[in-house]
Amino acid sequence: MLFVDLAATSTAVAATSGRRAKVELLAGALRNLAPDEIAAGSAYLAGEVRQRQTGVGYASLRELPPAAEQPSLTVAAVDAAIAGLAEVRGPGSQSRRRELLAALFGAATADERRMLLGLFSGEVRQGAQAGLLTEAVARAAEVPLPTVRRALLLAGDLKTVAVAALTVGAEALTEFALQVGRPLSPMLAQSAASVEDALTSVGLPAVVDVKLDGIRIQVHRSGEDIAVFTRSLDEITSRVPEVVAAVRALPARELVLDGEAIALDASGRPRPFQETASRAATRGARRAVREESIGVRGGAGGAEDGTRSFGAEPVESPEAGSARTSGGTPVDISELPRIGTSGTAPATIPGPDRPVAAAPSVLAAASTSGATVLTPYFFDLLHLDGVDLLDAPAYQRWDALAGILSPTQLVERITVETAEQASRAFADAVDAGHEGIVVKDPNAPYDAGRRGSAWVKVKPRHTLDLVVLAVEWGSGRRKGWLSNLHLGARDPDSGGFVMLGKTFKGLTDELLRWQTERFQELAVDRGDWVVRVRPEQVVEIAFDGVQSSPRYPGGVALRFARVLRYRDDKTAAEADTIDTVRAIHAGLRPA
Repeated sequence: MLFVDLAATSTAVAATSGRRAKVELLAGALRNLAPDEIAAGSAYLAGEVRQRQTGVGYASLRELPPAAEQPSLTVAAVDAAIAGLAEVRGPGSQSRRRELLAALFGAATADERRMLLGLFSGEVRQGAQAGLLTEAVARAAEVPLPTVRRALLLAGDLKTVAVAALTVGAEALTEFALQVGRPLSPMLAQSAASVEDALTSVGLPAVVDVKLDGIRIQVHRSGEDIAVFTRSLDEITSRVPEVVAAVRALPARELVLDGEAIALDASGRPRPFQETASRAATRGARRAVREESIGVRGGAGGAEDGTRSFGAEPVESPEAGSARTSGGTPVDISELPRIGTSGTAPATIPGPDRPVAAAPSVLAAASTSGATVLTPYFFDLLHLDGVDLLDAPAYQRWDALAGILSPTQLVERITVETAEQASRAFADAVDAGHEGIVVKDPNAPYDAGRRGSAWVKVKPRHTLDLVVLAVEWGSGRRKGWLSNLHLGARDPDSGGFVMLGKTFKGLTDELLRWQTERFQELAVDRGDWVVRVRPEQVVEIAFDGVQSSPRYPGGVALRFARVLRYRDDKTAAEADTIDTVRAIHAGLRPA
């Protein structure tokens, strides 16, 4: 397949608004890929390269040869060129990389190089999300969508699933199984505005988990091999020795655990969220982890502290959806003995004045990293000593989890019979400084990778009326519109405004059109990328919390900010103040 045709598909998808039309475009491109192009082509359609690290940064892309007049590149040729770039190492690597880039971009037309620049920068914004590509794979291969989804959840890699579906079919997809050591997409929770709405989805009785303000972790163990993965399936094992230590102490040989890790100080006190996030290396994690792995583990060998993550070859495991003993004999999951109890948890939730101290082994392991302690808390168990638990009812998974973990390692959990009990649990969690709660169906299977109705999260919604200080021109589908808002809080001392961050979330096409006209009227400095405006327009912003941030002059920034509406009924002098923002950051109720 010519690469220019794939680039044309990407452009067409970006210009198309309907989901079905996007899927048809993607499916058509997938059908036209040669068997040896499917892995790379499906990655390109997802906006990424097959080789996760290429060594190509922005600086490498500044000086490129003129574009070719006629297309000649195939998808396979582009993949081979990028693979060559990824293999460049050692002395003279910069020069060699420039040569390879010049050869690739010199053979690319203007349309192709736009696609290549987007792939190398990670900024292919075409709206081809994983869900759309999953549907496209099913459509192109003519296999049931649930079969593709299940395979993707267990494989954790769309490229692998696309190859199997398009070259063999449904039969190949059924062979994917949970493999200890290979991460799978985690089960996700829907959002609800209230506890009552959450219970409408889940029903009663329900289980209520405290929602910690940490990072999602999935931990795999097989004997002495332990690997820790993030929600995005990046491996961070060498960065979290305290998590490894906690799991190594558990009385089991094979495990797949789902949970959260949160930063604590030496006394067990919670630390700000960004300290947890920095330990997980959320940006550039793959490169950092791999470089650290080479230095610490010496490639495939063991670590100096005895910690080893899994090798490239997956650990052999039983078929997904079935349950087997370690000896390989199938057993009925319903006949497994109930281990421990998932009954009603203590009525009170530990608050900030009664922190749960980190275990000694966790603290000792953390001291080797020279960083803030990360303490793991777990809420689900997907595999235990040869038995897959994905399809088991939640209460059975939780019983098994309680049987191998101490109460201090479990996320706080309570069973509720009434809406009043659930509301009280929500209030207790928020008062204790937690993010909120997750309401769960105790009979639901683990629906990996899906945001179904069996888990529903409820968080208090903060809102602030802020002032727009500047706006950035959009890209991709939003090209030609002013999109990303720079948000500021009023400073009553100086009479000015303090920037708190940026957002383009929550903007409909109607709002984008309106604000593009509005902010050009307020413009005082029209840059190529950023338009600075008179601080007059008030916007109501919803957000999940406030975190410390050295990037902004006020020392704080909003988390997950999104636009609710513009407030034409308020002037900038009536906007919320930086003092209010700091009060929220301190956990206080603003006056």
